[in-house]
Amino acid sequence: MAGEPKPHIRPISNIVIVIAMETEALPIVNRFQLTRHPHSSSVSLSFSLRLHMFPERVPWVRYLGTYKDLSINLIWPGKDPASRVDSIGTIPSALVTYAAIQALQPDLIINAGTTGGFKAKGASIGDIFIISDSAFHDRRIPIPGFDLYGVGLRKAFDTPNLTKELNLKVGKLSTGDSLDMTLQDESVIMANDATVIDMEGAAIAYVADLLKVPAIFVKAVTNIVDGDKPIVEEFLENLAAVADALDPAVEQVINFINGKSLSEL
Repeated sequence: MAGEPKPHIRPISNIVIVIAMETEALPIVNRFQLTRHPHSSSVSLSFSLRLHMFPERVPWVRYLGTYKDLSINLIWPGKDPASRVDSIGTIPSALVTYAAIQALQPDLIINAGTTGGFKAKGASIGDIFIISDSAFHDRRIPIPGFDLYGVGLRKAFDTPNLTKELNLKVGKLSTGDSLDMTLQDESVIMANDATVIDMEGAAIAYVADLLKVPAIFVKAVTNIVDGDKPIVEEFLENLAAVADALDPAVEQVINFINGKSLSEL
C-alpha cells in the first residue's frame, strides 16, 4: 500500500525465536516473562492458524509475550512423543520454523542455541557467536550439482552494527544430525570452514531463505570439538551453565534490535 514503509526501513516489531532444547529455552522464557500458549480448540476456525498455530497432537511448544516495542514468540519443538526427550535435529527445527513463519509472519527469525566450537578457530567454552554463514556436513551427495545442494551453503542476515556494538565473535556454522563427529563429517566441516557446529542451524536457514524471512543465529559454545574431552561428556557437563550464559546474550541482542529496522542491524 502507498505510504507504508518498506520492510527493511520500518522498525522491527515481530520476532520469532527458534530454540531446539528446553534447557536452552526456559532461561529466555523466564527473562522475557513469556507465557506458554495453551492448546485449545475453542477459537473460531478463521483465527485458528494464527492463534493456535500448531496441529493437534504435535509436541511443539509456543511461548509468547511483549518486550518493549517487540512482539516475541519463542518456539521449541517439544518432547518427542515416543522417547520423551527433546526433539533435536534438523527435521523438527525446520518444521516448527516453517509453521511459525506461516502463522506469525515475523520480521525476523532468531535461532538461539548451544554449539560445539573449534579451539583452532578461536572458540572457547561460553563464547557467544553470531553466525555469518551456515552449511550442512552430513548430506554427502557426490554427484555434480547435488554435491553443492547437499552442503546447502547460505549466508545469514548481515548484522554488522549489532556485532560491533555487542562485541560478539563471528563465525561460520556447520550443521549435522549427529552429536558425534565421524571422519567424513570432520572433512566436510573443515571444507565448510566452520568455527562452530550444531544440529539445527542450517535447516532453519534453509526454511527462512525459502520463505524470504531474515534470520540471525546466536550460538553459545558448550564443548570444544577439537579438545581433549569426549564431545558428549563435555556437552552434558556444560549445557546448563552455557544455556544460562546464552540467556543474557539473547537479551542484549533483543535490546539492540528494539526500535531499529532491519537495515540498521
